[in-house]
Amino acid sequence: MANIGIMDSAYFVGRNELLSWINARLHLNLTRIEEAASGAVQCQMMDMTYPGAVPMHKVNFDAKTEYDMIQNYKVLQDVFNKLKIDKHIEVNRLVKGRPLDNLEFLQWLKRYCESVNGGIMNENYNALDRRSKVGKERNVKGSQRYAKSLQTNNCHNPGLGEDITRITGIKQGRSSPVMGVVNSSAEIQALSKEVTDLKLSVDHLEKERDFYFAKLRDIEILCQTPELDNVPMAVAVKKILYAADARESALAEAQEFPSESVDGSEG
Repeated sequence: MANIGIMDSAYFVGRNELLSWINARLHLNLTRIEEAASGAVQCQMMDMTYPGAVPMHKVNFDAKTEYDMIQNYKVLQDVFNKLKIDKHIEVNRLVKGRPLDNLEFLQWLKRYCESVNGGIMNENYNALDRRSKVGKERNVKGSQRYAKSLQTNNCHNPGLGEDITRITGIKQGRSSPVMGVVNSSAEIQALSKEVTDLKLSVDHLEKERDFYFAKLRDIEILCQTPELDNVPMAVAVKKILYAADARESALAEAQEFPSESVDGSEG
């Protein structure tokens, strides 16, 4: 079923019918095909078809950037590989939100899901509950990371805990109520400005991250073209791109590929 021909009836399902099927099965309110471009919907379609096969805690239903969307598709591709579904996902096209590319993939996926178990869907599948658990787990992990970060900061900056205590009004001993209000107000204003500055800094860093990630993605796609796939320089570049351990540079190992090619040609 993975190799469904382009003339298969699956590809003649209209977008309205497709959206209605997805919304009914997963309790969503999609109005456009592009809204499923993040890959989260596709992951849950597989979760509905193969309960327990999808690590739903890794699925980001709030994915907005291409980087986050690609992480969702990596989860989906891993599930395909685990289930031995011979289907390559055109991630670079889908994350662009192109309606036709997303429509064709969803048409294929709907047909595939309906082919499992003779088209009998799991009536006990609770889509809302599965998504809410994912959200709760993400929030818990986020809270744990924040608490750990705060604890670390307090260890390195003992005065930080005292500042927070002052701002929240939890003080030891007696102090002037008026002075306390004035100090707290000034500190709150200072912290509000700091928060605003940090948000601007984060926005800038996210844009910069997406900018360079897009460039790396273009290089990856270029190196994967049939004409360049086995060229030593392209192999060396991919060696660096796919290095699993960020602590160890793959440059030295990658440099061996072009040099081997030169040595081979001289011989």
